[in-house]
Amino acid sequence: MKSADLLLDAFDRVRDAVHGAVQGLSEDELTARIDDEANSIAWLVWHLTRIQDDHVAGAFGTEQVWTEQDWISRFGLGFPKGATGYGHSSAQVAAVRAPADLLLGYYDAVHARSLEQLGGLTNSDLDRVVDEAWDPPVTLGVRLVSVIAEDNQHAGQAAYVRGVLERR
Repeated sequence: MKSADLLLDAFDRVRDAVHGAVQGLSEDELTARIDDEANSIAWLVWHLTRIQDDHVAGAFGTEQVWTEQDWISRFGLGFPKGATGYGHSSAQVAAVRAPADLLLGYYDAVHARSLEQLGGLTNSDLDRVVDEAWDPPVTLGVRLVSVIAEDNQHAGQAAYVRGVLERR
């Protein structure tokens, strides 16, 4: 198996988890919170998608799907253009309201773009430095593993919230 195939498989597994957490839920269920400070499924999925979009586009030097395909207007959240959810307050988490088709539409567009960019990678591509703001500098391989790890963590949190809500 090539490194690119391994990465494609990992991103496909994130997709499966995201769809499993979101499909079939109403907007009210997607925005429900376990308590006043907890993240909703809608926010978790929006956030993990924004991180993937931001980080993969940055690593490949492309425009984010968020702006290029005008998902920013479709969501109408009123956040700054570059907002990814990092450091959001409880009120900002609550402001992320979206139906399942919008959340999954944006996620699927980012997923498709990610697969396009990852499909032709070689092992040597993974050693390319993509972020020199860190010590040591971040390589493409490290950045992609970081995105997969964060996405899996938040997709798992969304699945957990769904399970809690379904048992209420």
